[in-house]
Amino acid sequence: MAKSGTTAEGGGGGDAVPVELRAALEERYLTYALSTITGRALPDARDGLKPVHRRILYGMQILRLDPNTPFKKCAKIVGDVMGSFHPHGDQAIYDALVRLAQDFSSRYPLVDGQGNFGNVDGDAAAAYRYTEARMTAVARLLLEGINEDAIDFRPNYSGEEQEPVVLPAAFPNLLANGAQGIAVGMATSIPPHNLNELCDAALYLISHRSATAEQLLTFVQGPDFPTGGIVVDPRAQIVETYRTGRGSFRLRARWKREESARGQWVAVVTEIPYGVQKSRLIEKLAELVVEKKAPLAGDVRDESAEDVRIVIEPRTRAVDPALMMETLFKLSELEVRFPVNMNVLVDGAVPRVVSLDEALRQWLDHRREVLERRSRHRLAEIVRRLEVLEGMIVVFLNLDEVIRIIREEDEPKQALKAAFELTDVQVDYILDTRLRALRKLEEMELRKEHAKLGEERKEVEALLADEGKQWKAITAQIRELKKTINANPVLAERRTTFEDAPEATDIDLAEALIEREPITVVVTQKGWIRALKGHVADLTQLQFKGDDGLDTAFFAQTTSKVLALASNGKAYTLDAAKLPGGRGYGEPIRLMADIDEDAAIVKVLPQTPDALLLLVADDGRGFVVSQNDLVATTRKGRAVFNVEPPSKLKVVTPAEGDHVAIIGENRKLLVFPLAEAPQMARGKGVRLQRYKDGGVADAKVFALADGLTWTDSSGRVFTVGKQELKEWIAHRAEAGRLPPRGFPKSNRFG
Repeated sequence: MAKSGTTAEGGGGGDAVPVELRAALEERYLTYALSTITGRALPDARDGLKPVHRRILYGMQILRLDPNTPFKKCAKIVGDVMGSFHPHGDQAIYDALVRLAQDFSSRYPLVDGQGNFGNVDGDAAAAYRYTEARMTAVARLLLEGINEDAIDFRPNYSGEEQEPVVLPAAFPNLLANGAQGIAVGMATSIPPHNLNELCDAALYLISHRSATAEQLLTFVQGPDFPTGGIVVDPRAQIVETYRTGRGSFRLRARWKREESARGQWVAVVTEIPYGVQKSRLIEKLAELVVEKKAPLAGDVRDESAEDVRIVIEPRTRAVDPALMMETLFKLSELEVRFPVNMNVLVDGAVPRVVSLDEALRQWLDHRREVLERRSRHRLAEIVRRLEVLEGMIVVFLNLDEVIRIIREEDEPKQALKAAFELTDVQVDYILDTRLRALRKLEEMELRKEHAKLGEERKEVEALLADEGKQWKAITAQIRELKKTINANPVLAERRTTFEDAPEATDIDLAEALIEREPITVVVTQKGWIRALKGHVADLTQLQFKGDDGLDTAFFAQTTSKVLALASNGKAYTLDAAKLPGGRGYGEPIRLMADIDEDAAIVKVLPQTPDALLLLVADDGRGFVVSQNDLVATTRKGRAVFNVEPPSKLKVVTPAEGDHVAIIGENRKLLVFPLAEAPQMARGKGVRLQRYKDGGVADAKVFALADGLTWTDSSGRVFTVGKQELKEWIAHRAEAGRLPPRGFPKSNRFG
């Protein structure tokens, strides 16, 4: 238990009051938390400002620092704001003022600064005794009508002066400039947006009061950061973020490829993500290059002047630019996540997370209230002026008598009231007017002003009585705001763009560093392999080891994958760049992959993405497989054909055509549609041809319209047309019949 008061002798008087410690702490902490939330951290949904920003702008209003007036020292501004409205540290006030002036921090700066106000590198602003400031035209819009009873005022911290509770805000500052803040148990993070898009959305919301965030997003594309960049989130995720008021945006730097001499190129970053310090980013990129954590990049340098220009050189010119940048996006602040938590003070009092439509609705409702209050203020002024004009007309018509009464009567006020039935206001105005001014009165001018004010009075009264007219007036104000902003293309143009998010793929850095060059891959009958530089058509001069000879050769690139299929049904993948050179005899394929001792190499070919192959085992089973499903990532290969010993994979042939020709060791030929052979990634396959004795000799896929071709032992090519093949065309799994005359005795298609 804690006790308030003092009971010891000589202490303060009064009885001790028992207080529960927990309750006392809770009460005091809650008071502190509420003070922090409402008085420091969260912006008001109506004007989008925290108290410190609002007090800075109001302090500058008192100092008459309009856009077209001379600058004043920031020390003067900070001192006045601290002394009159914001009893906190001078540095905190100055930091807030500086941020309002930085065009890389505020999308639409509210302060026009003169002097060193910091930069995107992270350098701090000069001390406030060296810098000067005044308001921008945008800030004037926030204060427009503040002296016309547009908003409420409250006593300042000392009770000696009055400060605004909220600004009139003829500018949607909350969404246009965004806000960040951390309070007790809650925070806010609102990105800036493009004012043109916000105005279009607001105009739509006026005519469709129940519009949702999804509908407003047809006008508001998304955030528009002052430093530009690219948002790479999917559209559905952006919609969900604005619907709930919570989420994040994936923001990355904008870059382009620039060609230089002799085929070289560099990547140039021209826009960096919002809130990232350029100097710190350069240091991180340099560290990644030095420590070889980003092996595709060779050098980083900063060539920035007024604009951002970060130059990144690749390790070699063969590096893919997009791949290099993807590695840097993953490892550095070239890509960041901007959190969104649209937590604001609704009606200036209640913290709540709002959606896009709620945030705009709060601003529009506030604008309507400001319009009503300014209209009532104007109406009161008109009524007062009309009363004065009516009195002045009476004076003009009876000027001599009025002068006589003023000169001769002891109580001229009462005499004037009695003589002409005037009010106190009219008499006071007459008595306060100089005689010279009275002599210059003109009846026509007075009656003209009276008539004009009478018309205006009717318009204002009609406006106050009709909600539809009020929204029409607000619509006109928003259109005028759009016109004002569009007069300045720098402020009007959208800076942040949107792109589809790149697919999440594993980056093979080793492959990316390989320079793409043509090669000729040579495979011998005993399974040795080598790569000759360039595409070599004449291989007659090649030498082989012992009694070995040429089995197959094909053109490829150093970046290619080479597939080797073995009789055990496994596919092995070799990197063309790692193949031995052509000066020697090469190396056995078995040294490059873990091929079983009892397995023989059936086929070696270059991997062609999406291309199809027909695989056939010697027992007549087979299926079609995509070459994408054959690529293995380890030396152990990938099991593709589930052959059951003693069966083995025997035929691997390209599946280019519409029919399959298969012949057995029993010299029976069968032709059937390729569609009857299923496409599989792995399996046992299906029966392609039925045998009583023996197994498959060879198979081939061909286009029936072009006919079936084969090559005999003498190198002659024979073709059997579609009509002649009719008696061999059937369905898969049939036995077939003897081949046409002239078919090779080896039972091979060549």
